[in-house]
Amino acid sequence: MTRRTLIAAGLAALLVPSLAAAAKMSANGRRKVGSKGRSRPAAPQGTPYAGRDDAMQFADDLAERRSLGRDWTRDAIAQAQLLPVVVRLMQPAPAGTPKNWAVYRSRFIDPVRIQAGVRFWRDNRATLARAEQDFGVPAEIVVGILGVETIFGQQMGTFRVLDALATLSFDFPQAHPRAAERSAFFRAELEQFLVTQKEAGVDPTRPLGSYAGAMGMPQFMPSSWARWAVDYDQDGRIDLWRSAPDAIGSVANYFRGFGWQPGMPTHYRVTLDPERLDLEALLAPDILPTFSVPAFLAKGAVLDETAVRHEGPLALIELQNGTDPPTYVAGTENFYVITRYNWSSYYAMAVIDLGHEVKQAVERTGS
Repeated sequence: MTRRTLIAAGLAALLVPSLAAAAKMSANGRRKVGSKGRSRPAAPQGTPYAGRDDAMQFADDLAERRSLGRDWTRDAIAQAQLLPVVVRLMQPAPAGTPKNWAVYRSRFIDPVRIQAGVRFWRDNRATLARAEQDFGVPAEIVVGILGVETIFGQQMGTFRVLDALATLSFDFPQAHPRAAERSAFFRAELEQFLVTQKEAGVDPTRPLGSYAGAMGMPQFMPSSWARWAVDYDQDGRIDLWRSAPDAIGSVANYFRGFGWQPGMPTHYRVTLDPERLDLEALLAPDILPTFSVPAFLAKGAVLDETAVRHEGPLALIELQNGTDPPTYVAGTENFYVITRYNWSSYYAMAVIDLGHEVKQAVERTGS
């Protein structure tokens, strides 16, 4: 069976579970469903794109470019809806809005996610260990991703993916500093989504996801699903909505694809020497690891003995804390890999910290 067939089979079997059902996981990683079956969350409603010339032109161009069939593609785009709530959610934060790592962290590292993480780890211990062996990605990093993204499948989104992607393709907020670039990105994602649905023979109005069009437990965008998703439970289909093994293997495969280096820490503790500090130079590359250890130290960073022996470049990661002093860490290439999932140092640290807290809780309970 080809990879494309696996993806198609998984999408063809798509049924989005209710949040209550999603919270219950069996030992083999699939959700238990009550006797009343699955209920479909109500999706937001908006204005259909059927009357939009630009949307219909996109449909015609896509049909010709990807051989999808003009009638099918036009019908799919015609059923997509402009959702004002998606436009609002994608608006950039007002200029001058202070970032606060402590507040951001508290949204993700809490008892609910930690307890859910312990249950998920216990139910999928063997699969997490297998993925770590196969892909080199630690279990706590995979757990951190799935916990931050969807609380292990409890909150996978209530927006029709078709609506979210169409809205962000044709009506991305112009106030965003990278509006043109982001609109082009979402058009490419909409194209991949429609291609996948057509190949699978699935109604493109069915899948639900985030307001940005991300899907399943790991919240993969359509291009990531097509490239990185794997049939890790080997049942003949890829299902990131209901199969915990597929979600685990796919996240680990994603990180390996972006260059995860087994055994390398994600970051080190760092302090700053005010007498030698060149903070502007240290922060100039942002999250991209750029400095050798000697260059890092020469600009005023202070590392412990373990970090000094690190082989490879480092980045100074600044996490602002509102009016309080920032938090700093020395990010490695593996830290940078996590930001390929979401281009935010705050997000990466939340993933790392949640995975660490879950791992410690698992070790404490012996479960």
